[in-house]
Order: sequence, then C-alpha cells, then structure tokens
Amino acid sequence: MNEAVSRAGLIIREKEPANREFPFPSLSPATPTNAFFVRTHFPIPAIRAKDWTLTVDGEVERELRLTYDELLGLPATTSPVLLECAGNGRAQLVPKAKGLLWDTGAVGTAEWTGVPLSAVLDRAGVKEGGVDVILQGADKGEVDDPRSPGVIHFERSLPLAKAMRPEVLLAYKMNGKDLTPDHGFPVRAIVGGWYGMASVKWLTHVTVTATPFEEFWQSLEYAYWKRERERPTLARVTEVQVKAQIARPGLSEAVPAGKPYRVFGAAWGGGSDVAAVEFSTDAGKKWAEARLLGEAVPFAWRLWELPWDVPEATGRYQVMARATDTEGRTQPEKHDADRRTYMINFVFTVEVEVV
Repeated sequence: MNEAVSRAGLIIREKEPANREFPFPSLSPATPTNAFFVRTHFPIPAIRAKDWTLTVDGEVERELRLTYDELLGLPATTSPVLLECAGNGRAQLVPKAKGLLWDTGAVGTAEWTGVPLSAVLDRAGVKEGGVDVILQGADKGEVDDPRSPGVIHFERSLPLAKAMRPEVLLAYKMNGKDLTPDHGFPVRAIVGGWYGMASVKWLTHVTVTATPFEEFWQSLEYAYWKRERERPTLARVTEVQVKAQIARPGLSEAVPAGKPYRVFGAAWGGGSDVAAVEFSTDAGKKWAEARLLGEAVPFAWRLWELPWDVPEATGRYQVMARATDTEGRTQPEKHDADRRTYMINFVFTVEVEVV
C-alpha cells in the first residue's frame, strides 16, 4: 500500500489517474479543499470556464445549452454535504480486494454551492415518460479490468425522483471558492446521500431517458448483488450506509496508561440522521455511548467524542465504534460479500498500544 504523502497531507493511492486519500486522524467539522480526498478514473480534463457548456437533452420539451455564466446567473443554494467513495474501507477487507485500497479517508464533508438540478430540468421540461437522468463528465478513457467497450466517459444516472430532490446540485463552488480541477472545475454534480460515484465531476451533459440506464459504470462497476427470492441480480450502488469511524486514537497509536484520553470521530448515513454512536475498548464485548457533537445536518457527517479512562494495565487494546441511524439501522459486524468491494460499513477494529 503506497503511503507516500502529498504536500497537502493527502495519502497517494495512485499517481495517475490521481487518487488521494484524506488522513482521517486529522478530522475536523469541515474538510478543507486541499485535504479532501480525490477520486478520478481517467486523466483530469483541462476545461476553461469560458468554453464550458452544459447540454440538457433526451426526454425533454426543450433542449438546453447553458454557459458557465448563465448557470451562475440562476438561483443557487449552499449546504454542507458528505461525499464518500463507494470503496472507502476496502483496505480492511480480507482477503485483499481488487481496486484502489482506500483505508478510512476516502470521505469528507465540504460546503458546496450550486444550482439545484431540478431547476435546470424544470427549464427543459421533462416529458411524462422520463425515467432516468444521465450525468456525463468530460473525463474519458479505457478501462482494462473489467474491459470497457473502447473509450468511454465517466457517467452515472439518477432515477428522476432523486434527480429532482433539493440535495442534488450542479455545484461550481467548494468551501466558498471555485472548484479546483481535482474536484471537477468548472461544474460537477453533488448528490447528497449517495456514494461519491454519483457526484459526477467535469459535468458537460445531462440526458433524460425513457428507460433505466444500464451501462458500464452501474452494471459492471459500482454494482452489487441484490437477492430477490434467492436469485441474485446486479443492482446499482446508491445510498450511503450508516457508519462510524474513529479518528483518534489511530492505528498503533501509543496511549498513556492510567490517563484520560479523548476519543473522537465522525458518523454518517445516507438519507437518515445518526441517532447514536457507541464505542468499545474490548473488541466489542462491551459498549459505551458516545456524545454526539453539534446539531444534525442532513447529508453531512456528525462528529462524536467519548472520554476514555485508559486502564493502568499496559498492552494492546482493540477499540471499535459503531453507529445507528434514525431508521434503526446499525453497522454490521462483518462485510456482506454480496456487496463485492463496495458499501463497506462493517465495524472496523483499531488496535492501539497502552503504554
């Protein structure tokens, strides 16, 4: 696993295309732009704002072509939204999984400013038969495993009902400033409550279709096995699963014996708020409830903390955290193999050294 660190403190998982991970022990309420994880599938396209246009077509009454200035002239909204890579935590899987071996830092919460996708779709006038909304980025290339049918763009679709939700934005600012090239300049999608692959970067095309969109990125990749009457079929990865992660203590951290220690971390879910976080120092035999910090914000993470009275006995301790959401869903103990290498929200163990 490549642990080289860039100037911003990000862990380099792959140099080209650029894939960099946020060091989760440096957790803060809002993730700075230069510390936010970077996920790309192909080389980052160079796009000038003055040359950029967004085409909206397909099952619409009026095909649109918006310039950057025209988009910025529409009513906008700003809100914090969490993005988590669907493979975040893949390094925790045993045996070793295929794909980028993200540990715990392919996640972050930033403040995004943009125009609701629904406002643009309303302008175009979605026809009655509209079912899916395809979001296509300017980035493109070939994939070797599984092999793509030649050069393809990165693209994903949303069901029309999700696309019309207020948490789906055409974003052009991140943390109050223009998007950086790494994060999708000049315009990207932000899909609150769904894994990051849905938030397509370098967005250039929105197409409404009359049938479900089944293509490479949501049939061969970013798909999992869903069992209906014991017949497994591939389904799209969509909603973020409930999860708590420990920021401190970190893996193999030396914790002073017999002294109080502030354990802290973050927890999140998809469309539901976090109801509780629990912490264990004995590999899950006993649990204590942590304190949730601040107020719940839809589609963003929530920080938590717990005072740990570190025992006098030195040695290795296995600490764990688990979250429960307002729908009553709690993190599982083990990864579901039907999820392949996605939606990894089982309870991780962090081994620390009490000295």
